[in-house]
Amino acid sequence: MAETKDFGDGVGWIRGQMLGKGSFGCVFMATPRNPCSFPPPEMAVKSAPVQFSDTLRSEREIMSDLKGCPNLIQCLGQETTVGNDALFYNLMLEFAAGGTLSDRIQSSGGGLPEPEVRAHTRSILMGLDHIHSHGYVHCDLKPDNILLVPDGQNGFTAKISDFGLAKREPKRAGRKRAAAGPGKWQGTPMYLPPEAVTEGLQEAAGDVWAVGCVVVEMLTGRPLWEPGSKEEILRSIGEDWEYLRIPEWISDEAADFLMCCLEKEPSGRVRTDLLLYHPFVEGSFETGDCGSGVGGFSEDYYSSCARLGVVEGCVGPGNEDVGRGPPGFAVAV
Repeated sequence: MAETKDFGDGVGWIRGQMLGKGSFGCVFMATPRNPCSFPPPEMAVKSAPVQFSDTLRSEREIMSDLKGCPNLIQCLGQETTVGNDALFYNLMLEFAAGGTLSDRIQSSGGGLPEPEVRAHTRSILMGLDHIHSHGYVHCDLKPDNILLVPDGQNGFTAKISDFGLAKREPKRAGRKRAAAGPGKWQGTPMYLPPEAVTEGLQEAAGDVWAVGCVVVEMLTGRPLWEPGSKEEILRSIGEDWEYLRIPEWISDEAADFLMCCLEKEPSGRVRTDLLLYHPFVEGSFETGDCGSGVGGFSEDYYSSCARLGVVEGCVGPGNEDVGRGPPGFAVAV
């Protein structure tokens, strides 16, 4: 039987079916007891016993700092309730009727159409750029943590969710790389960058690597690395980077975008704010739309990459002969 709870601002809500369960607690469907303009007709509620709610409370603080971005799942409130003679901490979240990006990929039976991949990738980058511009690193970007919300135009907007592992990135000025050490990483092995596996280093560039992993999975319907034990996956990431399984049949724009994300050295990956101008997500490879850059890259995009010293992974003047990957970047047929 559904349980009636109190919403954070005093509006009652009714707990519905369980949507999922994780290490933090459970996620339930919820509806307001008295529908009005706020809260919305449907919500998702993350719930955990108060004594185990530190992760949810931290997530609430981070989401408050990041509020207002249409490409991130929004937090609608918080509440402590009593149930079964125990106290529970509840986090009310925007409901994603389209489910997870992982659900969408699995239902496709072999990868999504490239126009859809481009649109979702742009949405993901916009959300991630907002996260990075506010000084945070997500640390667990993957299809399961990207939700699809109806956009009112018979489509869906991809929104980043689950900030339970997100952390502040140390300021770059005058600091050393804040590596935790080998084996000291957080997140999901399949989407970790090489430096997280070998050094325990998780910074904004690691999120960019994860974007590349997600794009490969959207395009092919399969993860970047062959499924296996945690140890096997970590070994592949740390030692077998040169054997990345990138399909040959994807477009030149998609291949080049992946080169910009899946560079082994984090300093060689292109930042999210620049990736937003990449023709893969801009949707055009015509010089008439993108300025005078070679291969469709705008001059501003290429100039910015050049200033950052990341031109080896990008098409541009003087770099026209770059193939479908940097040295050691294997393309699967």
